[in-house]
Amino acid sequence: MSKALIDLVEGDNLGETNWITIDQETINKFADSTNDHQWIHVDKTRCEKESPFGVPIAHGLLSTALMPNAFYQLIELNSATQTLLNYGIDTLRFLEPVRVNDRIRYHVSLESKTVKPTGVLYRFNTQVEIENREKPAMIGKFLMLLVQ
Repeated sequence: MSKALIDLVEGDNLGETNWITIDQETINKFADSTNDHQWIHVDKTRCEKESPFGVPIAHGLLSTALMPNAFYQLIELNSATQTLLNYGIDTLRFLEPVRVNDRIRYHVSLESKTVKPTGVLYRFNTQVEIENREKPAMIGKFLMLLVQ
């Protein structure tokens, strides 16, 4: 169940998103977009022989790039009257690789909300869970500016 962005208060837990399967096609498209075709991401045969994971892994930044889409599952935003801008990332850590065909989901909570001359700055604590793994794939503090 999504929550209205404007109504959020510090400490609110927005919950978690739906599961997303990270398949090889998604990894390959990201590799094409970033021109990062390192073998650990795109070469299944070599990964089977040489990778400690045995299969290709997603780029760490792929889970970061998918965050805005996941975020919109958790908040309500009136796009006719509200503009939300990606304001940056305060911290970002990749703790566990996402292997091909893993399922991930995002957990988000509001750390703080600050009024600025241009709008309201939201700082969200975000964690990417990998199904059936103890360690998260990524943790980070994402900043979004609701322009006024």
